[in-house]
Amino acid sequence: MTDHVSTRAVHAGEERRKPHGAITTPIVQTSTYTFKNTTEILDYMHRKAANDPENREEYGRYSNPTQTVAERKIADLEGGEQALLFASGMCAITTTILALLSAGDHVVMVRNCYRRTRDFALDFLPRWGIEVTLVPAEKPGELASAIRPHTRLIFAETPTNPYLRVMNLSRMVKLAKQHSITTAIDSTFATPINLRPLEVGLDLVLHSATKYLGGHNDLLAGAVVGTRETVTKIKEARGVLGGVISPHDAYLLLRGMKTLELRVRRQNESTLQVAQFLEEHPFVRRVYYPGLSSHPDHEIARRQMNGFGGVVSFEIDGDAEKTSKFIDGLRLPYIAPTLGGVESIAQQQAIFVSLDPKERREAGIEDNLVRYAVGIEDARDIIADLKQALAGM
Repeated sequence: MTDHVSTRAVHAGEERRKPHGAITTPIVQTSTYTFKNTTEILDYMHRKAANDPENREEYGRYSNPTQTVAERKIADLEGGEQALLFASGMCAITTTILALLSAGDHVVMVRNCYRRTRDFALDFLPRWGIEVTLVPAEKPGELASAIRPHTRLIFAETPTNPYLRVMNLSRMVKLAKQHSITTAIDSTFATPINLRPLEVGLDLVLHSATKYLGGHNDLLAGAVVGTRETVTKIKEARGVLGGVISPHDAYLLLRGMKTLELRVRRQNESTLQVAQFLEEHPFVRRVYYPGLSSHPDHEIARRQMNGFGGVVSFEIDGDAEKTSKFIDGLRLPYIAPTLGGVESIAQQQAIFVSLDPKERREAGIEDNLVRYAVGIEDARDIIADLKQALAGM
């Protein structure tokens, strides 16, 4: 079609002529699908056994026409052979890990991953005889030392939450290939606009499609993209575990992805301006944003990414109470535990992690840390609002 991502975001994966002449892909709101006769059923079963990607639908837990179009679009944007959609980002992560690992296997996971991903790895995987080793993203040397003879998966995230550490993916891929280990990465913060991990050599890329891919804070979805061979294993697990996306959410996701490049490009530009403003403000102790030369992974991010993303984290020059006063003084962003939408969202990270200060410190979250997910509002308005809230402290 084209090499330009903004055009592909609109048209990739979609039929040119849709049912009833519709310009948007219709919502196929049905739980099951009928067959004309026994011959049609047998033809379907033979094609299903051959893993024919063009096979028709049978039952809503396995596939849906609206969902299939959204999966094709995501696969195109990530440069993968096949994509799968799930009911949430966590559903995509847990189903993928369960499909790839068995009792006696070992997984190396980046400690800086989303906390619910860590919870699953530490609280659930050991129950099924799967060992887990956590390594810090900021210490790449520890990744190699964590590899064991029975390591089957390296699971990473970049940029990480909330300090936006950026892993050197080429180094990780080289290490994994030396030991024949599957690699998977949560690329939610990066989006396929800023980073395409499959092109670097990773096996699987995952997203909480609830965030940037959807972009409007009105759906729950998760995605995994990779080779057809690997994704087929995960698809079989999804059919058993049942975490399928609804047709309506698939439709909303299709709508959101059409403006993905426009939104992310705007958020990249605005967030860099916001980060630069915050870094110069006397009431801000430290700013974490890979687009700033002060960030420890700036050079890796500059080489590896096409943009630095729509999230900036920073420490207020004050305690927890003063930080809360700053958050409450903001007029433009919403206070919420999410990111990636058109609306700006701010949160005092510590409060969402734990009410216990000791637990927060153990998690590496300071009481004065703010995570600001920049929306598509004018950067001048965002900065003006930050300025008045900082002054109000």
